[in-house]
This record gives sequence, C-alpha cells and structure tokens, in this order.
Amino acid sequence: MSTPRNVKDQFLLVLKGLFMGAANKVPGVSGGIVAFVGGFYEEFIYSLQKINLKALKLILNGRFRSFAQYTNGRFLALLIFGMLISYFSISKVLDYFLEKKELFVWSAFFGMILGSIYYIAKDFKHWNKSTVITGAIGLCIGVSISFLSPAKENDNLLFIFLCGMISVSGMTLPGLSGSFILILLGNYVLLLVDSVNALYDTISEVFSGDFSFVKNSKRVKTLTILAVFTTGSAAGLVTLSHLLSFVLKRFKHTTTALIIGFITGSLGVVWPWKKTIYKTNSLGETLVDSNGKDIIVNYERYFPNFEISETWSAIFFVVLGISVLLGIDWYEKKRKEAL
Repeated sequence: MSTPRNVKDQFLLVLKGLFMGAANKVPGVSGGIVAFVGGFYEEFIYSLQKINLKALKLILNGRFRSFAQYTNGRFLALLIFGMLISYFSISKVLDYFLEKKELFVWSAFFGMILGSIYYIAKDFKHWNKSTVITGAIGLCIGVSISFLSPAKENDNLLFIFLCGMISVSGMTLPGLSGSFILILLGNYVLLLVDSVNALYDTISEVFSGDFSFVKNSKRVKTLTILAVFTTGSAAGLVTLSHLLSFVLKRFKHTTTALIIGFITGSLGVVWPWKKTIYKTNSLGETLVDSNGKDIIVNYERYFPNFEISETWSAIFFVVLGISVLLGIDWYEKKRKEAL
C-alpha cells in the first residue's frame, strides 16, 4: 500500500522517523505510538511484511529496483534514515533533559500519550461487547507491565537474541516500550548504553585509522553482543510485522481496541511523578554503568504535591504534550482538506 509522496511529504516522513527513534529510546514510550498517530502505522507494518523470501530472491538476482518497489523501499529508507539521525542527535538531547529536567520530560511524554489516546479513540466508532473486552484486556496488560520487577543482567547470546526479538515490539506495537521491556529483562544498560557506546568508539577509532579494538577482548565481546541483538531485532521486526499484518487484515477493529487499551495502560510507565530506584550492591552502594551513570532498575510512583510550583510547571508540560498531538490532528485535517 505504497503512497505517492512529494518532497515535502518525504521530508515529513524523515521527521516522523526522527521522532519515532527518539520515542523508542525513552523507557516507557513506544515508537509505535508515533507511527499510529502519524498515520503511517499500517503502511509501516505492510512494508515490513514484504521483507520475505521473495524480497531476498530479488536481492540475490540483482533486481534492486524491483526489490525497492516490492518492499516500499523508499518509505522504509526515509523512516529508518530519520531514526538513525535521531539516535545520534535528538536522543542525546533527551538524555540531557532526562538528567537535568526529568519531571518535565516525563510530563511532556505523559501529555503526548494522553493526546494520542484521544487521537486514536475519537474516530473509533466500533465499540461493542467484543471490542470493549479486548480493550479491557489491553488495559490490564499495559498496567501489569508497568509494575513488573526487572530481572538481572544476562549476556548469554541466545538470551540477547531473544531480547532483540522482544524489544523491537516497541516499534510495531503502540503502547509497548521496547526500552522499558529491556529494563524488565535486565539488559537495558548492556544493550542500549554499553553496546552502543562500544560501537560509537569503534567507528571513531576506525575512521582515525586505529584498529587496536580487535585486540580488546571486552570490546569484541560487547560488539558481538550488539550484533546478535541487532540480528534478533531484525528477526523480530519481520516476524511480528507478518503477524500484525495478518490480524490487521482480519481483525482490524479488535486490534485497534486492543491498542487503545494497551496505550491507556502504558500511562503508568510514563507517570511523571515518580522516584527513580537505582541498582545497588550488598552494601547499599549505587552501581554505575560503563559511563559512570547510576543504573536504573525501576520507579516508585507517587501523587504530586499541588502546593509547589514545580507541580504546576509539570502540568504545563502535560498540556504542552497534549497540544502537540492536537496540533498533529489539526494538520492532518487540513492536509486531507487540501487534497
């Protein structure tokens, strides 16, 4: 279901990929929500579904143009390009603000998810006994995930592969955060901090003509872990897209109800007012990752104190987040009217 796009549409698609990449990195926020609200969720799933044996045969036979047409390659390329830009730009800015103004960042995301629930639910006119039950199931699952306790870090390569398959669900399932799933699996720091930093350092060294990393057993092991994780993510992305394509075609209304419930349940993960719980050793000392940052294991949520100004500032960012989604809704209506 490829859609013709002019230069402006292509630029906007890169921007959507940029926001999708940023959302994927923040624990509790799902890139799939960006795809759903951005109006390209179904095209994204159906395009991923085209990455199959037929596509592989086209590549092996050197039919690259046919491969691009079959897989909606330009759409995927622009989206992935935006995600890559995000990973080395916006996500770095997010890291800074999460460290300096954590409450306000969570508040903005909380507002954006509230806005996305309104955005998706307002046009859904298919509530009945079946969809209400499905929505309730999605809500319960989303809330349950919010309060699970994380496991210990595990660098077994088979487990790393499974982490890749499971965590990529954040890109394809709105409301399910891949980063938060990695926290629950105990491997967020290993896979999204240590491994990415090892890759960044290696690329920098290679460009400067330094190949000494091959003698660094710890670096090689970390890069191997990243390669296995990436392979698992790719396998999970393709596998899950086929499953989602199937259910979207046959059970679209039920699937949408499930997603609405799931996103609503995920509000517990991004609740702004929470105390961060850090990983400690037997002496009660806070443990740090390879960058010297405290390792997060979970959050303790509480109700805000409305007598302090910081709470009202946070509420302003909640409203700002909602406004962003309402702005997207307004833009999409104007865009459709202009067609």
